[in-house]
Amino acid sequence: MDTTVHTNAFFMELEDRYGAHNYKPVPVVIAKGEGVHVWDVEGNRYFDFLSGYSALNHGHCHPELVEVLKKQASSLTLTSRAFYNDRLGVYEKKMTELFGYDKLLPMNSGVEAVETAIKLARRWGYAKKGIRPDQAVIVVCDGNFHGRTINVISFSTDPDSNKDFGPYTPGYKVIPYNDTAALEEAVRDKNVAGFLVEPVQGEAGVVVPDDGYMAACAEICRKHDVLLIADEIQTGLGRTGRWLCCDYDKVHPQVLILGKALGGGLMPVSAVLADDDVMLGIRPGEHGSTYGGNPLACAVAAAAVEISRRDGYAENSDRLGKILRRELEDIRDRHERITTVRGRGLFNAMVIDPSGGKNAWDVCLSLKDKGLLAKPTHGDIIRFAPPLVITEDQLMECVDIIRKTMSDFS
Repeated sequence: MDTTVHTNAFFMELEDRYGAHNYKPVPVVIAKGEGVHVWDVEGNRYFDFLSGYSALNHGHCHPELVEVLKKQASSLTLTSRAFYNDRLGVYEKKMTELFGYDKLLPMNSGVEAVETAIKLARRWGYAKKGIRPDQAVIVVCDGNFHGRTINVISFSTDPDSNKDFGPYTPGYKVIPYNDTAALEEAVRDKNVAGFLVEPVQGEAGVVVPDDGYMAACAEICRKHDVLLIADEIQTGLGRTGRWLCCDYDKVHPQVLILGKALGGGLMPVSAVLADDDVMLGIRPGEHGSTYGGNPLACAVAAAAVEISRRDGYAENSDRLGKILRRELEDIRDRHERITTVRGRGLFNAMVIDPSGGKNAWDVCLSLKDKGLLAKPTHGDIIRFAPPLVITEDQLMECVDIIRKTMSDFS
């Protein structure tokens, strides 16, 4: 047995040498996770304040989910959709009843679910709205992030996502986020089949729209016979302090996209939910996935959803999110380098003024050195999104780390 003790630097060098350079990780090599904590290969403990981009709402290696995974893995993991299995229908029934839709279409990654929702909307546009062939338009928002396939980056406004990857897929119209007048104008085009939107823009830096924005969007879409497609891949399942972020506005989108936390941090699981009028537009052979709806994923996802509701993750996120923003706002008021604090539930961001040569990346490195892992986006924004199982005492310990870190940058 290899008993060599390796350092963080050893494993980082392996990735740098043999792996693609499509990420810029914070320089720490995680070897173990439990709840809100992770440990690196050198034994240092950290708070995880990114939660796998909200995939780890349950924390790391939730023991109940691990047992579900082990039990299912020992009996049946994959059949493909060429055959029925005894887990998929049970999972679909649970999810459709819980979220109030007729049907669920299971996929694996978030962007696969986004692609699925777009296909559903286009098919609906042709079959139900009477859009001429190949003329369907999907309206999206500036600052959006829905994944990185060629199709999805075709309507991204982030040059890091789409620069030098063209030619791009047509059929999209970009409007400003949080601008209902722009949406009203865009959907006057009779070729618009759907409006794809994040209730809170995550990758853009936890950008929270005005109160009532989603409700106004839903009404505009209803009036113009356009499908409202809500991307709740990051915001769903309690992250923003509600079961769905759309619940803030009491909105029931025609198409709902879920992912990340649906897999409990153990499996890549995503799903699209819609009623028959939309979902049954796709017939056998027209869309699918070898692993989508596999028994292992279904067992884990069903348990992940049940645990989230049973243990009050949304309620904990709502309560502790208010405390976290209150504390971050106090830190902001004491440090001019912090320009903005925003968020909903335990989905928050702090914007750093990069003047003076230090930016959000530098702050994240200092946070790491003090025992808290976070990740910057767009150079000046740090997201704070701990697992939803975090306690108030743990949260306040993390606030103290943030406070001390920002004092170093004054």
